[in-house]
Amino acid sequence: MKLILTQQVAGLGAPGEVVEVKDGYGRNYLIPRGFGIQWTRGAEKQIDSIRKARAAREIASVDQAEAIRTDLQKLKVRLRTRAGESGRLFGAVTPADIAGAVKASGGPELDKRRIEVKNPIKTVGSHEVAVRLHPEVSAKISLEVLAG
Repeated sequence: MKLILTQQVAGLGAPGEVVEVKDGYGRNYLIPRGFGIQWTRGAEKQIDSIRKARAAREIASVDQAEAIRTDLQKLKVRLRTRAGESGRLFGAVTPADIAGAVKASGGPELDKRRIEVKNPIKTVGSHEVAVRLHPEVSAKISLEVLAG
């Protein structure tokens, strides 16, 4: 099955790329989650608009990504959220919450789709979060979740 990716998929490709995947993977995972659309000649015309939108959001060079990484690693990011008596959160911390907390802490504006949370953050305390800044550069953010 041929698909046009609309979002970054780890191990598969970047937005705007045409990839060949197994039918079940495309039909049951990629298309329902909005990671890709079925390739057709009409959809082929959308590739340029997807690539232009990606280029506008993209960090241009490895050097720029390295500079942003050093800024992020120096940053103390604190996020206040509602929590119970035992320190357990009501819900989980989302990538959008993390992007907002980084911006509020004086850091750069991050795309929430580039923030990778391995295990859902559901407790108060200190957590590590990865951010893919560039295909070759990723950064670790130290996130302090506080009850409030």
